[in-house]
Amino acid sequence: MAQPAGSGAAIEVAGGNRTSGPRTRRRRSASALSLVTSTLSAATLWAAGLSGAAAQTATAPSAGHSLFAPLAALGPDVLIGLALVLGLIAFATTTAIVHVRFRRQALERETFAFGEISRLEAQIEEARALLLAEPQIVVVWRDPAAEPEIIGNTPAFTGVAAPGRILAFGAWLAPSSAREIESAIDLLRRRGAPFATTLATQDDRHVEADGRPVGSAVILRLRDITGVRLDYARLHEGYRALDAESSAVRALLDALAVPAWVGDAAGRLLWANRAYAHAVEARDGADAVARDLALLDKTGRDQAAQARSEGKPFAARLPVVVAGSRRVLDVQEVSTTEGTAGIALDATEAEAVRVELAHVIGAHRRTLDQLATAVAIFGADQRLVFHNAAYASLFELDPAFLDERPTDTATLDRLRAARRLPEQADFRVWRDELHAAYRSLEPREHWWHLPGGRTLRVVTAPNPEGGVTYLFDEVTERLALESRFNSLTRIQSETLDALAEAVAVFGSDGRLGLSNSAFARMWKLEPAVLKRQPHIDLVAEACDPLTADSVVWTRLRAAVTGIEARVPTEFRLERTDGSVFDGSTQPLPDGGTLVTLRDVTDSVHVERALVDRNEALVAADHLKSSFVSHVSYELRSPLTTIIGFAQLLDDVAIGPLNTKQRAYVTHITESSAALLAIINDILDLATIDAGTVALELGDVDVRTAMQAAAEGVRDRLAEGGLRLAIEPGNAAGTFRADAKRVRQILYNLLSNAVGFAPEGSTVTLSAERRDGEVMFRVRDLGPGIPPEIGERVFDRFESHTAGSRHRGVGLGLSIVRALMALHGGSVAIAPAPGGGTLVTCIFPAAGAGRAAAE
Repeated sequence: MAQPAGSGAAIEVAGGNRTSGPRTRRRRSASALSLVTSTLSAATLWAAGLSGAAAQTATAPSAGHSLFAPLAALGPDVLIGLALVLGLIAFATTTAIVHVRFRRQALERETFAFGEISRLEAQIEEARALLLAEPQIVVVWRDPAAEPEIIGNTPAFTGVAAPGRILAFGAWLAPSSAREIESAIDLLRRRGAPFATTLATQDDRHVEADGRPVGSAVILRLRDITGVRLDYARLHEGYRALDAESSAVRALLDALAVPAWVGDAAGRLLWANRAYAHAVEARDGADAVARDLALLDKTGRDQAAQARSEGKPFAARLPVVVAGSRRVLDVQEVSTTEGTAGIALDATEAEAVRVELAHVIGAHRRTLDQLATAVAIFGADQRLVFHNAAYASLFELDPAFLDERPTDTATLDRLRAARRLPEQADFRVWRDELHAAYRSLEPREHWWHLPGGRTLRVVTAPNPEGGVTYLFDEVTERLALESRFNSLTRIQSETLDALAEAVAVFGSDGRLGLSNSAFARMWKLEPAVLKRQPHIDLVAEACDPLTADSVVWTRLRAAVTGIEARVPTEFRLERTDGSVFDGSTQPLPDGGTLVTLRDVTDSVHVERALVDRNEALVAADHLKSSFVSHVSYELRSPLTTIIGFAQLLDDVAIGPLNTKQRAYVTHITESSAALLAIINDILDLATIDAGTVALELGDVDVRTAMQAAAEGVRDRLAEGGLRLAIEPGNAAGTFRADAKRVRQILYNLLSNAVGFAPEGSTVTLSAERRDGEVMFRVRDLGPGIPPEIGERVFDRFESHTAGSRHRGVGLGLSIVRALMALHGGSVAIAPAPGGGTLVTCIFPAAGAGRAAAE
């Protein structure tokens, strides 16, 4: 039987192909499968061919010998079966061959796979060895939920025993580096952000950290830095530290409330904080730098430049304008290799305090120098710092010796040599005890009994700044006075007992400590009761039946036992028998209270009679004022009519008058005008008394008011041949007052002066502005004001002609005083220097007048 075409070739190709690799193995499998398929196809075709040939032979036998003649004799079924058997034999043979070949190829592939595994493992070990050739740690995160894989010798690298603890960066890294790496790893794992940085360990090593994503994994590599990279890392770490320190310093300086700045070597501004910008009125530090605004003036800048040129730091207290205000600053500026840096501290308050302290110390020393108590102050070095005149006088020390600032020991030796110290058996021990004040915190008191009988009370008081202050008080006379005081106390006790006034002294506990016999007689108290020193409550209980008003004793108890408001009080006590006593309480220094009672029964009776009489006089004066006011009102209307008709008669349009008639009319007019002026004055006083005068306050021009008042007396000046001098002085301008009333005041003063001025003399009206006040002065050269009537000239209806031409009812000056009181001012009259009278009116320039009289 012939084999299927191509089968051997397929087997040979399959057997001869030994190329390794996945693609070759796939080609070999495909060839074997193709071989089996071809064999099956060939066997099938062969069986089909035999069957067809047999069938053909049976249907059409040829005449001669045929190839298929023997087959035809077997029959179609036998041929088909034979073909199938032969096909199966061929398939089995082919399958066996393929199986042997596949087995050989599988053995070859297994051997190749083991070789590849060994090679890869060798490569892995080599890579691991190369990876661990330098000290480093590799951390791999393949799954976010799984633990990371840590490669490397973690104990040798970090000093942390457990490998997993390497990720506890705070355990082996510096705090700042730990925070930095934790933040970077968090961003790497969440966002895949790679990083590379240098970290500092707690043992001053530097580690390079490199993190990056690799496929789906995240890798962190940590390795030690050595050599040049270590130097660079250290420089970088130093730079970062310096940058952080510089940023912190600048932030601190920018937050300070004092100006701070940095400049270059030429003095130009490079940086300034917010306080500096505020001081130079810039928007911010950048604006101040851009505009190169200088805080110091030219003098200060020149001084700073001079210090820089000499290589010295500049420190000075300078006046500087800060945000428009003049301040005093302590300026400190230092030079660096690249420029300058400065700061200015506000010393305005400190300078004021220093000046004030200097004044206080000076005043304190001047005060001490005026004391009768001897004072000597020794400093911390035990040298004399200050002494007053009483100290030098008390111990009769030479001023030249004191000016040398002697030590405390030298001073005591000098006093001991002059026998001005107490005699001591062991002077050194006594001196050491005295000098213990330099180490003490509390003042000490000593008593020195000097030779010659003098006694000194010495107080040594430690000073807060070191040293001791000695106070020497000579008490020789005081001791003598105490002895005399004790004797005088006994005398005074007997004297009090002889007084007609009742005297009682209650102690701070409210008990009666001292009383005289008048007190016992007044309240009918038994001496035995008083000796038991009864409490104020028992005394009040015993005296209350004789008192008309028991409230008085309640107040007395409060005054004696009260501890809050201890002030002197006065009271009046009336008894049931009609007697009246004036009493008083006086707090004593020891906490006690002195109570005195004086019988004023007769005085009270006289006082009541005088009060009744005064009330009658007041009522009569009020009746008189009412009568005068009423009559003045009633007279004003007919008087106005008389003046009107007199002026009408004097008018030439009515008809001519002869000389005598015109003289009569003129006399009527002048007399009526004078009477009207008197009535108007009376009405003004009545209005003021009624409290209905309202001031119309406004700006009053001084010169205009003086001219208006002068215009009113011009005719009288001409009649008397007088001159009027108006001197506004420095009072020119305005002040707040009622212009009409000011003219009335000045007119009345000028009228009074014209009436007293001798013929041909000068009346002066002057003004002056001083200390917020405006003063008007009117002076005449008349006979002057006698001292005995100086205060009465302002009373109503007081008129003193003193042989002058002045005539009047005495109301002009009364009106002046009343109107000045309404303006809140004052008026005074006094003899003028060189003769005459000077009247002064003082107005408040701001206008303190009342709206109406009260």
